[in-house]
Parts: sequence; structure tokens; C-alpha cells
Amino acid sequence: MQWTVPDARKELSRYTPGDPHLTAPFLDDALNDAAAAVRRIVDALARTAADGAHLPATAAELHHIAAALEDRTRPVPAQLSEMWRGDGIARHDPATGPENPIAPPLNMVNAGDGWAEGTVTLGLPYQGPPGNVHGGICGLLLDAALAVANHLAGTNGMTAQLDITYRRPTPLYVPLTVRAKQVSVDGRKRFTFGEIVAEGVVRVSAKGLFVARPDGMPGGVVR
Repeated sequence: MQWTVPDARKELSRYTPGDPHLTAPFLDDALNDAAAAVRRIVDALARTAADGAHLPATAAELHHIAAALEDRTRPVPAQLSEMWRGDGIARHDPATGPENPIAPPLNMVNAGDGWAEGTVTLGLPYQGPPGNVHGGICGLLLDAALAVANHLAGTNGMTAQLDITYRRPTPLYVPLTVRAKQVSVDGRKRFTFGEIVAEGVVRVSAKGLFVARPDGMPGGVVR
């Protein structure tokens, strides 16, 4: 399977000078509403006892809904090509995208002085150690946050290296502040810092190296 990536790629962030919102906002439409409903289902299932008497009927109903959705999907190449245009890639991002049901989603704003910042609360679907957020989820949030900070600074790049330090457990069901700032630029290299803070304590921090594509590099074929 392959599809053509358009030359004009949309970045993770939707930053526009003067607009404090850095990630795709929730829209009052059926797709955003459906994604929010799926998040509710996932959270409810994570908090459901395995021997619940209602589960057989619930599973059958969910399979029926899944089959109905699958019958109405677009071919993958067509969907991916569409996602690369406009706000598509931002709206489907697994960390920040309101149309991606696995995203919390993390909504980031311009906090001033080069900082991109957002607050999110994670529940049981994101659990790693008992009562705490999975380390991989922390990495996902920070990678996205650093990318948004780069876009805010006006110099984007692809993640080349992400060094994460887990300082304290990151609790579930507690508001988490995720923030990031670009520190420096060296040619095509961008160096960015970010952290996750809960209850006034830094839980996870990250240093990222991002590399910009060479000027004029065209879109290509993705396999």
C-alpha cells in the first residue's frame, strides 16, 4: 500500500500570529462529537468489572456500531491524503487531535515568552504503574508539546532524538500541566525542552532534538 504525500504538509500545530490557541480546537460537528463519545466508552470500560452482567449485551451493541462505521470508511490512501491537507494532521494527532478518539486530547495555548502550555487530566485508559500515567503516554504528550513549541517559535522539524527523565510518578485523575519551549537553533537543528507538572511538582522532563527538512524538499511517496 502506498499513497502520495502532498508537497504542502500541515504541521502538528495550527499557530497563527495573534491566536493564543496552538492546537486544533474542538469543533461542534458530528465527527468531533463521535470521537468524544468513544473516549467516554473507553473510560467507562476501563472502570467496568469483568464479570458485569451487562457486558455481553454491551459488547454485541458495540460490535454492531463498529460494523456500521467500518462500512462507511474511506480507502486508507484517500483518507491519509485528505488528512495531510488543511488542519487534517492536527485534528487527527494522537496527543492533541480532537478527532482522534485515542487522544486525551491535549489542547495547548501560547503561554508567553515562547512557552506552549496545556492542561490535561488522564484516567485509567492511560495507566501504567497502578494509579499513575504510563511512561510512554508521558513521552507521547511531551513529543507533541515540543513539536508545538517549535511551531510557535516559527522553526519546525521532525523528532530526531527525545531524551526523557522520569523524576516522579505522574498521577492519574490529577490535572497535568504540559509545557514546552524551544531553547536554541543551529542550522537545521532545533533544541527544545518540555516538562509535565502535577500538583506543583515536575514529574517528567524532556529534551528534544528536531531536524528541519532541507529547503525545497518535496513531498514523497509513503509506503
